[in-house]
Parts: sequence; structure tokens; C-alpha cells
Amino acid sequence: MIHAGSGRCGAIRCELSGEPHVAAVCHSTDCRRSAGAPFVAWAIYPEAALTIRSGTPRTINASGTAMRSFCSDCGAGLFYRNEAVIPGRVDVHAATLGDPDALPPAVQIQTAERLGWVSRMNALPEFERYPS
Repeated sequence: MIHAGSGRCGAIRCELSGEPHVAAVCHSTDCRRSAGAPFVAWAIYPEAALTIRSGTPRTINASGTAMRSFCSDCGAGLFYRNEAVIPGRVDVHAATLGDPDALPPAVQIQTAERLGWVSRMNALPEFERYPS
């Protein structure tokens, strides 16, 4: 199976072949601050499964061995690599893929850093669109 993806502006486009090792939600402070979100959904693939079709992501050393790649045009987070923790693999922001529903998370990681209110999300009122 091929999963195509891009950042918000489309300057960087990628394809992933095959199935991920695992799809996960990460609650780490590092992921939270990098994404500006309460948690991040990832799909972990072998590095060889990733093909960049257009553009060049910018990569920074986020913390020690953690390398985060993003679009320097729109700022969208794209990839995470950490040879010390997940050698030979790349985490891909699942929300950047064309069909993120195709890769639902199977696990939650770094739950020791999860925000306390996340577990109460299902109890909040819901609106299908932005409320008026």
C-alpha cells in the first residue's frame, strides 16, 4: 500500500510504501511543544519506505539524538528520527497523510507526560463544525 502525504502548503510531498511498524499517539512534552498540540499521531516506518517526491524538508536537532523535519515554508511537522531510540525508522506525522484514518493509532506512548485533561475529551460537548 502507498500512503501519500504533504505539509499544509504542499511544498514537500512524500510517499510511504507498505504498512507501518506501528501507529501511535505520543504524549511527550517534546512532541507537544514541537507540534503545538496536546499530542501527536505518528506512523513508524522503515526509513527505506519513505520517498520524498518534491521539496526538501528542513531538519533540526530537537534534543540530543532527536531529529525533527518540517516544511520551512509553512512550518508543518513531517518526520521524526532518533537513531538511539528507533534505529533505521522514521516517524511520520500521520495527520500529514492523505488518509490519516487509514492508520489509526494502536498504542499511546509517553503517557507519563500526558496532559491531565486529555482523558476527559469524550465528556466535552461536540460540534460537527465551528459553532456560531
